[in-house]
Amino acid sequence: MKKATDRGFTLIELLVVIAIIGILSTLAVVALNSARQKSRDSKRVADIKQIQTALELYYSDKHGYPPAPTGGDALGNGNALALCDTGWSATACAATTYMGLAPKAPSPSDGICPTAAAGPGDANPYIYTMSNSGATYSIVFCLGSQVGDLLGGLHTANPNGMQ
Repeated sequence: MKKATDRGFTLIELLVVIAIIGILSTLAVVALNSARQKSRDSKRVADIKQIQTALELYYSDKHGYPPAPTGGDALGNGNALALCDTGWSATACAATTYMGLAPKAPSPSDGICPTAAAGPGDANPYIYTMSNSGATYSIVFCLGSQVGDLLGGLHTANPNGMQ
């Protein structure tokens, strides 16, 4: 017969339960980090599409793409830039506004993506350049992992789409 004082869990049972809880929490953290990276990459693709739409609206009205912003070609890297009828501007547009504010790349940079010159941990900016006297443009951006048909790494967006 068991005595009434033999109630409770053994040390082995407690250690097994603690180990199982530790394994489950580790799996949850790994899944959460993966979801965060995929979310940042999806935002990067959406940002580029938004910038492309604004640039096409500008091209439709001005018959050319705007030159790179003054002070560098990085969009949304801590500097608030709007796309106005006069080009990229750090102030509010006086007339037509094609994009109220260039989207900021999500932070932190993911794995294979370089960091911005602003400092470690900052998101890599979207690099915009205009060429052929406004006939075309390119936007360089980086994905940490695959989004749709785009693999992780550096990519270029231009009037023909994203590569």
